[in-house]
Amino acid sequence: MNFLLDNCTFSVLTKEIIQSTFEFDCGHKDLNEFFLNDTLDYSKQLLGKSYCFKYDENPKIIICAFTLSNDSIKANFLPNSRKKKVNDLIPRVKQYRSYPAVLIGRLGVNKDFKGRGIGKELMDFIKSWFIDSNNKTGCRFLVVDAYNEPGPIKYYQNNGFKFLFGDEDQERLYTGLNNDRDVNTRLMYFDLLELSTI
Repeated sequence: MNFLLDNCTFSVLTKEIIQSTFEFDCGHKDLNEFFLNDTLDYSKQLLGKSYCFKYDENPKIIICAFTLSNDSIKANFLPNSRKKKVNDLIPRVKQYRSYPAVLIGRLGVNKDFKGRGIGKELMDFIKSWFIDSNNKTGCRFLVVDAYNEPGPIKYYQNNGFKFLFGDEDQERLYTGLNNDRDVNTRLMYFDLLELSTI
């Protein structure tokens, strides 16, 4: 059974929805604040677009929400070992300095609905958008700056995402972070060609 598609209504996360639903709580303070306070500004400034699934049984409940933006994987700025892995995925005549990607900027599941497989359903839904033959743009990868916490890292790994950098020290080096700064997020990617039938 697909809980989201069978029991929810999908829509853009608008001001009207935010005002007419219970405050969204996914159990992560930063994510909650973003969906409550920042999502409309991101959309207005064309920096990202947020979506949600509302519960049909009680439309005041948002089951999950996510934000997408355009991005890319810049192969020339990767360590040689990772650059080779990414470039090896692309036919030689088509290799570029960067490859089109969609950034999952934010993603959360209502804490009252966790443990039901909704996060996996949501990720499968997002992936399906960009391998659909009606997709309006080319997109080879999904990328995410996952919170560097066990829960989010495990979630993305369970959904097929890989680290763009081998470890935190390498990520610091290639992203220009000072050695004394914590790595609060980890760059991860998923190759959509693994699913594509086009």
